[in-house]
Amino acid sequence: MKRLREIAEEATKGIDDLLETHLDEQQTSEVEKIVEQAVIKALLEGQHRAVDAVIKCPEADQDMAHKIATAIRHENDALIVNLSSLR
Repeated sequence: MKRLREIAEEATKGIDDLLETHLDEQQTSEVEKIVEQAVIKALLEGQHRAVDAVIKCPEADQDMAHKIATAIRHENDALIVNLSSLR
């Protein structure tokens, strides 16, 4: 969670550095929230793709694939719970 916020802060600083007029404190906070949400959505999309890839493995490996997919989904659920508690 801390790393996601750091990524959002870095991106916001990069955006602010590009602007001729710098963001005020409220704008910086709002941009950080938008960037953080985009990072979270991208992270979850990557995890969904990982689950999809695992499920497409050969039938002989389906038991292991199911275990991996379950672990990824468990991590997704934990991430969502953590993010929800921050709001």
